[in-house]
Amino acid sequence: MAGNRMRFDQIKRREFITLLGGAAAAWPLAARAQQPAMPVIGFLDAASAPERTDFVTAFRQGLAEAGYIEGQNVAIEYRWAEGRYDRLPELAADLVGRRVSVIATPATTAAALVAKAATTTIPIVFGVGGDPVKLGLVESLNRPGGNATGINFFNIELVAKRMQLLRELVPAAKRLALLVNPTDLSNEPTLRDVETAAIGLQVLTFEAVTGREIDAAFERLALQKVDALFVAGSAFYAARRVQLAVLAARYAVPATYSQRGFVEVGGLMSYGTNFVDIWRQNGRYAALILKGAKPTDLPVWQPTKFELVINLNTARALRFEVPPMLLARADEVIE
Repeated sequence: MAGNRMRFDQIKRREFITLLGGAAAAWPLAARAQQPAMPVIGFLDAASAPERTDFVTAFRQGLAEAGYIEGQNVAIEYRWAEGRYDRLPELAADLVGRRVSVIATPATTAAALVAKAATTTIPIVFGVGGDPVKLGLVESLNRPGGNATGINFFNIELVAKRMQLLRELVPAAKRLALLVNPTDLSNEPTLRDVETAAIGLQVLTFEAVTGREIDAAFERLALQKVDALFVAGSAFYAARRVQLAVLAARYAVPATYSQRGFVEVGGLMSYGTNFVDIWRQNGRYAALILKGAKPTDLPVWQPTKFELVINLNTARALRFEVPPMLLARADEVIE
């Protein structure tokens, strides 16, 4: 009788241990099932990843300042058009199909408009050089309405100021070359504003949408013996800033650009907002939306500081003398 009781106790003990082990194995599965899914940011840009390395770092920094670290508590799905604007609709549709939490288009107006056309429900954080109200992205700057908000970095609005500075840089100029990207939505207003601000100058317009076309444009403007060059703001040109700076030096033409990044790689002069700050702010806005903010409650952010940057090393290489008064007004002089 005692032996039967012992065998019964042993069976019960084995059943209990088996049950306990199964429950323990199930606990992590249950815990994982209860954890919220990691939010995903859809990232859409007209350039390529290698061309945006520093800016993407700034975007991630903006996310981190709000508590989001890529790979830990947020994922980012990158979509790069690699200079082909015609690919943007397809890439935007892919992100919408993946039901990302927010779409970020930090620096390309075309990407912002494509994203806006692709979805009316997924929040969008844009970065555009023109007026987002006129572009149809928001209803107003203070109360965007709809599903989009972001940053206006004033590329178009600063055209007249950049022209003024270029005329101060090259006061004897008579023939001005204007390099524009005809596929960029800022093309027409840039042409208009340059013509308005270039009274007394002969403006020669050159178009380029590929690296080879940039080379060809410089060959033509050199034959035309232009006195100065105005490079229009464009995501494609920002990605090609090294090529542009090298060609301007090769053909000894003083040039003005929209971003300090051009001057950092050898361009002569730039005037505009700091694009690292723009991308960081874009990351912050994306983080606020992940935390529950609605685009309509986030006013369009506009920078208040613009910087004039001059590369004195480039001026010396060009044997070009920057007017002392202009040099004194520069926010930064690279030597």
